[in-house]
Amino acid sequence: MAKSLVIVESPAKAKTIGKFLGKNYKVAASVGHVRDLPKSKMGIDIENSYEPHYITIRGKGPVIKELKKEVKKAKKVLLATDPDREGEAISWHLAHILDIDENEKCRIEFNEITKNAIKNAVKNPRKINKTLVDAQQARRILDRLVGYSISPLLWRKIRKGLSAGRVQSVATKIICDREKAIEGFVPKEYWSIVGSFINDSTHESFDAKFYGTIKEKMELGNKDEVEKVIKDLEKGKFCVNEVKRKEKKRNPYPPFTTSSLQQEAANRLGYTTKKTMIVAQQLYEGVDVEGEGSVGLITYIRTDSTRVSNEAQEGSKKYIIENYGMEYIPEEEKKYKTKKDAQDAHEAIRPTDVERSPEKIKSSLSKEQYQLYKLIWERFVASQMKYALYQTYAVDIVNQEYLLKANGSKLVFDGFLKVYTYGAISDNEIPEVLKDQEMILKKLDPKQHFTQPPARFTEASLVKELEEKNIGRPSTYAPIISTILSRGYVERESKALKPTELGIVVTDLLRSYFPDILDEYFTAELEEQLDKIEEDQVEWMKVIDEFYKPFEKTLKYAEEEIKKIELIEEETDEICEVCGKNMVIKYGKYGKFLACSSYPECEHTRPFLKKIGVECPKCEGELVERRSKKGRLFYGCGSFPNCNFMTWGRPINEKCPECEAILIKKIRKKDILIQCSNKECKYKRVEEPNE
Repeated sequence: MAKSLVIVESPAKAKTIGKFLGKNYKVAASVGHVRDLPKSKMGIDIENSYEPHYITIRGKGPVIKELKKEVKKAKKVLLATDPDREGEAISWHLAHILDIDENEKCRIEFNEITKNAIKNAVKNPRKINKTLVDAQQARRILDRLVGYSISPLLWRKIRKGLSAGRVQSVATKIICDREKAIEGFVPKEYWSIVGSFINDSTHESFDAKFYGTIKEKMELGNKDEVEKVIKDLEKGKFCVNEVKRKEKKRNPYPPFTTSSLQQEAANRLGYTTKKTMIVAQQLYEGVDVEGEGSVGLITYIRTDSTRVSNEAQEGSKKYIIENYGMEYIPEEEKKYKTKKDAQDAHEAIRPTDVERSPEKIKSSLSKEQYQLYKLIWERFVASQMKYALYQTYAVDIVNQEYLLKANGSKLVFDGFLKVYTYGAISDNEIPEVLKDQEMILKKLDPKQHFTQPPARFTEASLVKELEEKNIGRPSTYAPIISTILSRGYVERESKALKPTELGIVVTDLLRSYFPDILDEYFTAELEEQLDKIEEDQVEWMKVIDEFYKPFEKTLKYAEEEIKKIELIEEETDEICEVCGKNMVIKYGKYGKFLACSSYPECEHTRPFLKKIGVECPKCEGELVERRSKKGRLFYGCGSFPNCNFMTWGRPINEKCPECEAILIKKIRKKDILIQCSNKECKYKRVEEPNE
């Protein structure tokens, strides 16, 4: 008897789905895209309504041959690619290449890979949604027109191997603009005064911060102003003017969207956006769980919605009552606002079965899978729980016309913090005092501060910025960041993203000649046009035409006006082993490398190693930054492979006072941990970060 054929993208997904469908179904994988625009040329017929010319992707011949063979044997073919624009486009390409009528009900979709979801999807096939395909096709064509038009211009005017992109260039510009703001920042002096007081009746002490006068807040700009205030305060008496007690509710966070998951995974787990999406895809497609086989653990991972199904809400309610108690259930059902311009095509990212707690399946998961699943599971369960309740306590202390404020809080009901501890605030209790009670001053502590420049973007904060400015979509954030890093336009400095000289030069050129391409509002408007294509409100060819005609004129003008730009090559103190000349830093397809300054006479090159100014403890070499195959930063000897010293923590120029091993430092949120690199030595100390 002929079987029905279900085609998905990945073998892992095929394995999980095959388990649910049984013997009457054959599940095969296309292993991603099967057709795309050619790499060697534009592939778009501009004169013929921007008709794209698709070709079979190199190496996909055997996969397509096998799929065609299975299609011939099948009584019915169902295309089960991801439930988004890109997934719809893959189904459309598969239908074309396998001679499946796209007007047939051959497309199925599901938000989670569970037995019920798959069974329901198979019962409800639909036609391929051509407006979804058109929206994806328009994005691809727009990106190709920009990339394959501007990139060759950059090759001719700056150097070969450069690229520009409709969204990647805007992301680079955002990072460059932040760097300019940092460089142009002028620190401003300001002072604070903290008073330490003793409650005379209880002998308990607490601190209060100087606010200003009773009428208004007062800024202290220099030492003279501070000394005058302290002089005045020392003359008078400190009395409690007002005591305020109230309860403050802390509501849970909504369940994850793609961007909030990427941000939280970066902040809590130290993951790059790319790593987060790779691990999340594994959890979505299916993991072998002991006693269950291959199981999809989370819902679809590319979403901008915080919506949760009624079934999932009921399941979480039951779990919370059984495991934490009825008092943790909110009075009203939790509903979270999804941002105004969200597509809202899928639910929030959540566990497919809340009963499958992280600890229950920990032994079946890799370390990364467990960490990310735990984050997703806890965030979802917490989102369905009651608020946390704090008792807050505010005390106003007056001295003549001056005012100092003390604030304290105490957690009285943990609510959602029972599960999601990342949001917890440490108790800060201050002793009970009474109105008009006189306070005994222990000391006044003045401190000088300077305003700080805006921080460089991290991957997490860049994703947040892109989302807030409506640049790109959930599926594009990770590829955008990977691209600008791999092109050498941006580099990581610790966790921060910093533009390279190359990134600044390219951005300045694009800013001068292609202002629309780098305009954040223009880019966001194009995203809205793509959404309108999906909603069948506008034709994709019209959107492309309105973009391309003025762009083509700008391109011709830029070609005539831009003169050849010579990049200043940074000379190093590294010596060429072949001819003895100094090496210079160059940028290639895979980032920085060292090349002989006498090129082309000498063609010697070697990898660029970023030195950290610390000697290797095993030999006379110098320690350098390196990255593992998975992209994780570590520190090793520059003389590798002759010396194999390595450590994950950043070494400092100081030896352990107990065992003489090298010390390493770890920058944490509130402090810096210095500890010994020798695992058998327990030496450690904590330092305050520099202000």
